[in-house]
Amino acid sequence: MNQLLQKPLLALSCLAFSSTVLISCQNNGTTSKPSSNNNSDTGYAFNGGYPSEETIQKVYDDIDLVRAINAYKFFYPSVSGYAILKGNLDIGVTPNKVFGKMDTKPKHVGFTLNSDTPYGPILLDLSIGPIVIELPPAPLIVAAMDLNQRWVADMGIPGPDEGKGGKHLILPPGYKGDIPTGYHVWHSSSNNLTVGARSLPINGDVAGAMNRLTEIKVYPLDPKTPWTTPTWPDLTPKPNNTTPLAWENNIQYWEKLAELVRMEPAYPGYANNYGDLAALGITKDQPFKPGDRMKRILEKAAKIANGQMRVTSFADRRPDAVVWKDRQWQWVGLRPENGDFATPNYTDIEAREVWFYQAIGASPAMFRRKAGTGSLYWLGMKDNKGQYVDGANTYKLVIPQPVPAGLFWSITIYDAETRSQIDTDQGYAALRSLFELKDFSKDKEVDLYFGPKAPAGKEKQWIKTIPGKGWFAYIRIYGPGEAAFNGAWKPGDFEQVTN
Repeated sequence: MNQLLQKPLLALSCLAFSSTVLISCQNNGTTSKPSSNNNSDTGYAFNGGYPSEETIQKVYDDIDLVRAINAYKFFYPSVSGYAILKGNLDIGVTPNKVFGKMDTKPKHVGFTLNSDTPYGPILLDLSIGPIVIELPPAPLIVAAMDLNQRWVADMGIPGPDEGKGGKHLILPPGYKGDIPTGYHVWHSSSNNLTVGARSLPINGDVAGAMNRLTEIKVYPLDPKTPWTTPTWPDLTPKPNNTTPLAWENNIQYWEKLAELVRMEPAYPGYANNYGDLAALGITKDQPFKPGDRMKRILEKAAKIANGQMRVTSFADRRPDAVVWKDRQWQWVGLRPENGDFATPNYTDIEAREVWFYQAIGASPAMFRRKAGTGSLYWLGMKDNKGQYVDGANTYKLVIPQPVPAGLFWSITIYDAETRSQIDTDQGYAALRSLFELKDFSKDKEVDLYFGPKAPAGKEKQWIKTIPGKGWFAYIRIYGPGEAAFNGAWKPGDFEQVTN
């Protein structure tokens, strides 16, 4: 290259290099302004990547609230199960010593209890060791659940003895001893076990059904264990309440849950959920003493979670809740496979919440959709126009006859607020094929009425409702036939009539 051109180019190159180095040095020496990230969707603010003091407080409030809402819904069956225990203790039922028999009425407040059959509440304390429940050959429906309302056993007609009688051995948590032959063996995950026995009133014989409950024998497996034969007093005259209604919207919900956590062995399947409780101050080895801030959060969570459960229970958006596309009736039990809401890949938490908000206990026999065995439940709360039924209005419901019931059928009306039998001066809340409807023709459809006043001449086929209160109905079919499942038989919808 021409030397005259080479020198200027070299000078320009040096100048360019020097400028680059200078600019680079100047950039490296510059302090940038702190970036900020203010998210209007969350209300969280971050400066230079760090949260503001207000954000720190809000985030922890949000974390604790969300955690508490989820924990409330998950442990609702447990708190409800604890209420069943305490409600029975309040009327004199004593674990291992005093059981009872009851012809259930509306004054007996319990989630969707019914008066179709007498109940026999049996409370067991397995801390003494394995206990035997010996059933006679009889029309008995018996289910056992732990204090978390996890299914433990089906006995009697829906159980392995099929109502022919048998010995059922209930083992306590962690039992390591020998298991003898000759028993139907069941494993409980809590020491406190609630056993509900129901005796079918054959031909409407309630007294006979009540007495049949006392034929159930209960005793420890080890004959050396101190034991006295339990008594079976008639509990019918005593009002009682086995629901968490007084607790479910306030701090008492969490106090009762803390009591339950401390008194029972931890169930391994709930380990992650116990972790949520621990973060909220509920643990097995420490007293529950929430401060003012945590109390506010827990009470808010109780109200929110309870409201959410009420919506999912009474405004279910699941397509599989619908029984028939041309009717308003819904399935109460959304998982027919088993009593644990288990699918092959996950636990159906939605179905679990829907069930336990309005009912108690769960077992395969209660949910299976198979002709000839067990029972089925349908929920009705809307009229033929898709509107919630109103206690101030009068409705007609057409039931085609014969109903495909191998044993009997009923319809029970419940208070939407308490999820318990509607309590009026009428004194009953159900129309039953063995009782109120026994004289009606089994070949013609029957019109049933629901409202504040009976239509003229329809008093025997009417249930009284309360103006200003919502209500819902359960149709129950015991020993359902195939027509109840394949659509060959279906009830009408509620239709409003002139008051």
